[in-house]
Amino acid sequence: MKYTTEIIIRVPRDKAIELFDSTENLYQWQPGLKSYEQIRGEPGQTDSQSAMVYEGRKGDLVMTETISHRNLPDEFHAIYTAKGVYNEMYNYFSEADAESTLWKTVSVFRFKGLMALMAPFMKQAFRDNTLLSMERFKVFAETGGK
Repeated sequence: MKYTTEIIIRVPRDKAIELFDSTENLYQWQPGLKSYEQIRGEPGQTDSQSAMVYEGRKGDLVMTETISHRNLPDEFHAIYTAKGVYNEMYNYFSEADAESTLWKTVSVFRFKGLMALMAPFMKQAFRDNTLLSMERFKVFAETGGK
């Protein structure tokens, strides 16, 4: 499954990247994030790996994040794995104008087990969830990172 999303953030790109690039800020715009723990490498850098734990409807969701490419302020790519799910997330940032940032993502998912059977019916839900996360970041950034 593959889809693209994009959003305009009404802050300059350097400010958007500063807020996006802070693991401490994740708690502000990713509700349900319980912990973010560095497993290997330097946080946020290519080839680093982290464990992320989210509160889920049926217990905690444990996810591993591996940074696959970092070329900020232009690009940030990561791979997220959890039980039965593999997600490549390609983030692209460009200046929409002097005071705004265009954030575009390309998401690629692969599934195993029951999720593989359900995935074709869930594409819109996955896309909506990605866009919701981007909208939460937009609100966080546009309110001064509060």
